[in-house]
Amino acid sequence: MKIAIASDHAGFDLKHELAAYLKESGHQVDDQGPFSADRVDYPDFAERACSRLVDKSVHRVVLVCGSGIGMAMSANKIPGCRAVVAHNSWEAEMSRRHNNANVICFGSRSMGVDVVKQSLDVFLATEFDGGRHTGRVAKISRLDGSAVNDLPGE
Repeated sequence: MKIAIASDHAGFDLKHELAAYLKESGHQVDDQGPFSADRVDYPDFAERACSRLVDKSVHRVVLVCGSGIGMAMSANKIPGCRAVVAHNSWEAEMSRRHNNANVICFGSRSMGVDVVKQSLDVFLATEFDGGRHTGRVAKISRLDGSAVNDLPGE
């Protein structure tokens, strides 16, 4: 799977660890920065990574900041992105099964690396359930004006 990854300065170290982990797991990683631990603004990097999803260059996006919250808020402003902060593997699974999330956000200051990796694995392996959830996700997409082009039956 092709995955874009980005962070801010607070998530820089965890981003690098996750990028290496994803590569070891056989994924293609598109690192959208930053490329140093200097202070940066997370919306800039959320936008860079999510633009790769919107233009279909990648299948999923992983974002890391101190809490995951700022990255998720930024990503959810980009039409077509459905971002979640997942604190555990159950949230990661449900975000895919019921909400067809395509962006996962983690907090480097609030989560241990083992939980992050487990949640990431579940997120990437879980398919969207479709069914009754398809219409709900379509309504989310209408709120941001994006086309729903990755749902079953579309």
